[in-house]
Amino acid sequence: MNKKMVSALLCGAMVLSMAAPAAYAEEEGVKIALVAKLAGDAFFEVAAESFVEAAEAEGASVEVVYPEEATADAQIKVLDNLISQDFDVICISANDENALQAKLEEAMDEGIQVVSFDSAVNADSREVFVNQAGTTEVAQALMDAVYDICDGEGQWAILSATSQATNQNAWIAAMQEIMESDEKYADLELVEIAYGDDEAQKSTDQTEALITNYPDLKCICAPTTVGIAAAAKYLQDNECACKLTGLGLPSEMLEYTGDGDEYSCPYFYLWDMEGLGALSAYTCIAIADGMITGAEGETFTAGDLGEFEIVAASDGGTEIILGDPMEFNPENVAEWAEVF
Repeated sequence: MNKKMVSALLCGAMVLSMAAPAAYAEEEGVKIALVAKLAGDAFFEVAAESFVEAAEAEGASVEVVYPEEATADAQIKVLDNLISQDFDVICISANDENALQAKLEEAMDEGIQVVSFDSAVNADSREVFVNQAGTTEVAQALMDAVYDICDGEGQWAILSATSQATNQNAWIAAMQEIMESDEKYADLELVEIAYGDDEAQKSTDQTEALITNYPDLKCICAPTTVGIAAAAKYLQDNECACKLTGLGLPSEMLEYTGDGDEYSCPYFYLWDMEGLGALSAYTCIAIADGMITGAEGETFTAGDLGEFEIVAASDGGTEIILGDPMEFNPENVAEWAEVF
């Protein structure tokens, strides 16, 4: 695939075809705060850039805000500051599903609408969640990758982000449910769920500990872009027999992805991060405009991304699902590394 063509397809989401949100953004100047989990997350930066470009193309303004660390307390401090600044919408990737509820309810009481994306806050703390891919679909892809890499049997481990990260916990819970409910996975042994807190050094340390503590470990699954990159480097640098899969950025995983023994990762997954950022921006504008309220069954058009329907989420709230996870392997990783 031609690089320019790929970029054009992904960036086509910058043009919103729905007239009403565009008119609202231009006339009223929708003011959006985009709240990260922490600074330095390459995944968030790609999504945030697309978010800002899509929103500003519609006349909205965006302030991207980073907490001091990847904790709920740090995000609460950020939210406390934002509530007094007359934002129309807060869009947040949560470090904790429930701990932000009181502060986000305070924001809503002040007339600020709340959208979560990437990592959800609980149903009482948001209008709608923009989900990068269905939870079950992500879990099934990862579980099948673990099965494949382990040849159907043996020890494997999970290297997650923070223990409170809602997206990580949802995927992990779904993976465990799949493993427990299907005899296909009966010979796989999940030995540990480790947490690298989305910090490269801590993720490296946790990978080293897993390899040391479980000499027969066949596979590590890291459903976090920071964790998988750190684990990939450690495993490859140390010529470990243990292999890796999970969720990663093609640009960060390029040198670690291959079929030979010298590569630490046979293949991994992610989704269209530029699309996630753009869809989140269009959702915020549509919410601010009143075109949608976040109720199940509502539909709206998000530019070249097409029409989306708000559906019921497993936590009792509602969500908008971008699409299925994408597989990155030795055949396509270099091509996609040029995109993100």
